Amino acid sequence: MTPLPDGYTAVDLTADHHRELLTIDAWAFPDSIDLDKVAEWPLPIVWERARGVRAADGELVAVHASYPYTGFPVPGARTPVAGLTWVGVHPGHRRRGLLSSMIEDHMTRSLDRGEAVSALYAAELAIYGRFGYGHAARSLRLTVPRGAALRDVPGADQVRIRLVSADADAHGALVAELHDAVDRPGWAPRSSAEQRAAFLHDPPEWRRGAEPLRIAIAERDGTAVGYAMLRRKMDWRPEGPRGVVRVGEVVVKDAAAARALWGVLLDLDLMATVEVGNLAVDDPLVHLLVDSRAAQPQLRDDLWIRILDLPVALAARRYQAPVDVVLEVTDTRLPANAGRWRLVGGPDGAEVTRTGDAPDLALDVRELGAAYLGGVSLEGLAAAGLVTEHVPGSARAAAIAFGWPVAPVSSWIW
Repeated sequence: MTPLPDGYTAVDLTADHHRELLTIDAWAFPDSIDLDKVAEWPLPIVWERARGVRAADGELVAVHASYPYTGFPVPGARTPVAGLTWVGVHPGHRRRGLLSSMIEDHMTRSLDRGEAVSALYAAELAIYGRFGYGHAARSLRLTVPRGAALRDVPGADQVRIRLVSADADAHGALVAELHDAVDRPGWAPRSSAEQRAAFLHDPPEWRRGAEPLRIAIAERDGTAVGYAMLRRKMDWRPEGPRGVVRVGEVVVKDAAAARALWGVLLDLDLMATVEVGNLAVDDPLVHLLVDSRAAQPQLRDDLWIRILDLPVALAARRYQAPVDVVLEVTDTRLPANAGRWRLVGGPDGAEVTRTGDAPDLALDVRELGAAYLGGVSLEGLAAAGLVTEHVPGSARAAAIAFGWPVAPVSSWIW
């Protein structure tokens, strides 16, 4: 592991370091919100997974933590994943190797906990590739005009939508149950009580001039079949009301619930546009819109995946077609992953073993992470020169097997 430079020491963090952690976070991610106010809010961090770095004078100058995703959805299965988060270095201590040491510390501790995969949502795109993280998912942002036409879906008229003020006590269990039942790859569950409490916290400082948090609940025969988190922000122009609806997390159990929910969200009084972020590129709304161009789609980066224990990670997911491929993998930071591996698998499971056979494909662990959730094609990576095909046709066969019927996306930004 990359050692810390002289004068720096790695330390475990506890709840007693709450204020210190927030101070470093404010240096790494500047914000106008007063630190005393932030200190009052529930913190999503699980303290036993939080680490820091102290300088020679005792000052905490860098932090990182991870979320315990105990049932993280991967293609066809769920597996433990370490959600790297709260990574920050004081600007006065940059370019000294603190980040490299912390990332490798995270990898080591994740492996010790039996987490074969690490996932993150990157603040900056250029940072994490050099640590072996691959860009595995993209998300869609839409700005939809009010009243945008939607295609009809049978049964949508049997779904009732209730619009109420969001409340952690009233809606926490409902949101957790519906959210964590989603099996789309990358849909990170909020596995800890700390994450669940922080998600429904609604301080005025987060609202950016909008109303308090609301929730639209889709119900069929009295049973919740979906929800959407939203806020409205009023705006008046000479030509009339031009309010904006900001839609956050959306979860639906079926197509009828999606159609009913979006039918209400896209037609709220006094609103002119509906802003929707973090949708999967194949989200139901994309297909329901009659005029998707008018929604001004913007593609954004989403999840990054790092394979920590290659044979365990590849065996933890399913494959949509039979596959028998030899992968020659490079991994400069975790040498145990490097070498040749035979992957034999399909829809019912997989086995991964070391082999001396000639490789079909050669790639870095970064590209393997990019393909892991089924949203990035190995053949596409080969076309970009990032995967080497030694046996003609092997990239296409592997791409078909690694792919998945639905696109991956993270349910929230952490």
